[in-house]
Amino acid sequence: MTLIDCHTHTQFSVDSEADIELCAARAAEIGLAAYAITDHCECNAWYTKEHYSPDEWELCESFDYALDFESSVAAVTALKEKYNGKLNMICGVELGQILHDVEAAQKVNADKRVDFIIGSVHQVLGEKDFYFIDYEKLSMNEIYALLERYFKEVNDLCRTGLFDVIGHLTYCLRYMKQRNGIEADISRFDDIIEESFRMLIQNGKGIEINTSGLRQGFGAAFPDLKYVKMFRELGGEILTIGSDSHTVEDIGANVAEGAEIASAAGFRHLAYFKDRKPYFVKID
Repeated sequence: MTLIDCHTHTQFSVDSEADIELCAARAAEIGLAAYAITDHCECNAWYTKEHYSPDEWELCESFDYALDFESSVAAVTALKEKYNGKLNMICGVELGQILHDVEAAQKVNADKRVDFIIGSVHQVLGEKDFYFIDYEKLSMNEIYALLERYFKEVNDLCRTGLFDVIGHLTYCLRYMKQRNGIEADISRFDDIIEESFRMLIQNGKGIEINTSGLRQGFGAAFPDLKYVKMFRELGGEILTIGSDSHTVEDIGANVAEGAEIASAAGFRHLAYFKDRKPYFVKID
């Protein structure tokens, strides 16, 4: 099976200590057909902390992502030279909260060194990252209201051209289920998800299968087969797969299972990006 991993993190992500040199060596060792380093860049914390108000300090754990972005891109650009002919390395970025600071997102999009941009929503406007929310304090009505805000923000994001694929759709479910055992039925949002998919397809954008949930207690990929199949049946063609690894050891983790999900949904090819253009590899 041809394996790709288009969503990984290194030492230049705030939540990872994975040595970037060891990450590249690992990707080459396991023979990935495409390997993207996509370190975090949160648009709502692009500047140093002093740039923001105290209210905004409460919503973010880290700031100065402009520095993280430059550090990551410079390091990956150098590694692309080092591994030329040995590894299909992609200089990517996971660009969070694009709509919270469009100007910051435009700066990233204008950088010609960047091959690939994942557009992610880790927190909705005015709220903390889903990771930091105490779901035990919320009623189910409040949880569904929060989920509705998430899918609406993703929908608004799909109207922009500031990314290549939408990252880990259904990320909003991860921590409420993993930590608190709260099961939310998101089928009530299928109409807006379908509308988002139609916009992505119309604009030549895609989605990813993020396999982290398969190994981290969630029990499914982000999104699961239902929504990957929905995207395909609507005419979606651009589908990437990413482990969302934050350690050297997790590079390539569960991507074979991700390819099986893609195949079950009707996809025959997977995509990766170079120079912001999709290239396709056959699912064996």
